[in-house]
Amino acid sequence: MKKTIQIFSMLMIAMTIMVSCKKDTDPATKDFFVGTYKGDVSYKKGETNIVSSDGKITVSKVGETYNFYFGSNIPDITGVKFEKKGDNSYTSIGSGLTGITIDASTLKMLVIRDGATWTADCKR
Repeated sequence: MKKTIQIFSMLMIAMTIMVSCKKDTDPATKDFFVGTYKGDVSYKKGETNIVSSDGKITVSKVGETYNFYFGSNIPDITGVKFEKKGDNSYTSIGSGLTGITIDASTLKMLVIRDGATWTADCKR
């Protein structure tokens, strides 16, 4: 009987430890900036000039890259990679895709690629 109680006690202790321990994970590994940002957005290419003070950008993650979907007939920006800058703030890297800074509450963008310019100053 003593042995049964001892085994049961050990199992209870092990289960308590497994349930009570939580991982310390960086919020960035949980895609904390995926979502919708609203604010000032613009796009210019040649004769096309779109400006919106109530624009919307939806950010999604596919694999290791992020996609930025605009409303207002503004072309999307896809395949963006980021590197960490400071505490949970990220800056875009890669050819033609620099100029995007993002965190959990703010998205700022100045991207110039293929003769087109995208700008954004948005918040969640």
